[in-house]
Amino acid sequence: MQIISQWISLLAILTATFFSISGVIGFLRLPDVYTRLHATGKVGIFGVILLTVAAILQIPGSVGKGLLLIIILFISGPAVAQAIANTAYQMGIPAVVSEHADSHQINHQGLED
Repeated sequence: MQIISQWISLLAILTATFFSISGVIGFLRLPDVYTRLHATGKVGIFGVILLTVAAILQIPGSVGKGLLLIIILFISGPAVAQAIANTAYQMGIPAVVSEHADSHQINHQGLED
């Protein structure tokens, strides 16, 4: 049973590492604060949750604390991302419009006349 737990922990750590690296690449490659926030917010939360799952499996007696941490992350992650995006919008930070964007989509968002 302990070997299975170790393999699941290893898989969770490797997957969390993949998510974290994807978030960093998205942060570096994406053009504006809104798309960067989307990339880092989603994968960052999943990366930390998977690392918490690995810790729960490896540390005896940490199930309650780990599950509480996961619940807090699920609740606070989207709320923090929304607060950051709302603040950026209120500060007037523009979204970068791609040249491949659909004209209907641009007109609907009010980015162009």
